Parts: sequence; structure tokens; C-alpha cells
Amino acid sequence: MSDEGWTAFSDRVAWDAVFHATCDTVARPDPSALALINDRNASVLVAVSALMDRRSDTAEDDNALTQEVARLDAKLNVLMEIVNRLLLPQAGLPPRVALRFNAAGAVLPWSGLPAVGQPVLLKIHFDVCRALPLELPGVRTAGPSDGKGFIAFEGLTEAVRDGIERLVFRQHRRQIAEARAHFRPSEGASETM
Repeated sequence: MSDEGWTAFSDRVAWDAVFHATCDTVARPDPSALALINDRNASVLVAVSALMDRRSDTAEDDNALTQEVARLDAKLNVLMEIVNRLLLPQAGLPPRVALRFNAAGAVLPWSGLPAVGQPVLLKIHFDVCRALPLELPGVRTAGPSDGKGFIAFEGLTEAVRDGIERLVFRQHRRQIAEARAHFRPSEGASETM
């Protein structure tokens, strides 16, 4: 395992969830193929970020414009779900895999992973935009000793790495806010007794 790659991964916030994903052995992409992968990834990150972005502060602002934006958001969500189902039906998706990733790499179960040292391409399909996977070239390394394998990403542009970091950070912040919101009602209920 590359200690440098593992350290870079471990020192960052990571998104830990179950995604539709595949990890296949591929030849290392040449510079032109890598440029295309990075361009597609930048577009996917913009789309996924926009579709996942939710306004949490709309409860205080009940004006007509806010209500109209909420209606448009709901319509866009329905439209995206229709497009997702037409372009890539649920049956056409790869199986769900528990994985943790950030801009440095990804950790996923050993079963089904290529051999250590092999160049790979990890494709992650997000539920909000299933037809556009994030394609992450890298190298399969041993990873932690808990039945998982580590993929150290290679060849990602700084813009793509930054996009992944922002997406992962926003997801982490969302999870913290949801946990706090879930904790508050029971906390308030005990104070009223």
C-alpha cells in the first residue's frame, strides 16, 4: 500500500455511504483520454452538486418567490427522476457497494476488486443523477487490514479534486445538520417534562 496515498486519504473528510459502483481493471488512460475523463467528471460534479443542494433556511422566509422556487425545485426533481429512469433503469445499474471516498482515493470491500498494483477505473453513480457516473482512475492498493481495499486516485485535475472535496464536505455538513436536527426534538421534549 502507498503510505503517502493512504495518509492523504485518511487526513481528509470522506463520504461514507452505499453507492451503485464498479471498479474494473483498465489500462492507464493516455493524456487525451484522461483529459476527457476530467472534463466529464467536472460536469458530473457540477450536476450532482446542483441537484443535491437543498435550501434549509426557507422555513423563515415564506414569501411568494421562495414558494415558487420550492415548486420549481420539486418539478426539477421529478423531471430528473424521469430522465434517470429512461436513460439508466434501476436494473441497468451496477450493484450497490459500501464505499468511502474523497479526492485522494476510495476504500471498498476486497471482494471483486482487481489485484493490488493494477490500474483501475472506479465508477460511482449518485442517486440524484444515476446516468452520469463519476469516473475515477487510480491504482488498487492493499488498503486497511479490515477486509477493504484502497484505490489511490491518479490523474485527476485540481478542479476535479476541488469539486470532489466540496461535494464531500457539503455532504458531511448535511449529515451533521440532520443529526443535530434529529437530536434536538428529543432534547426539547425532555426539558418540557
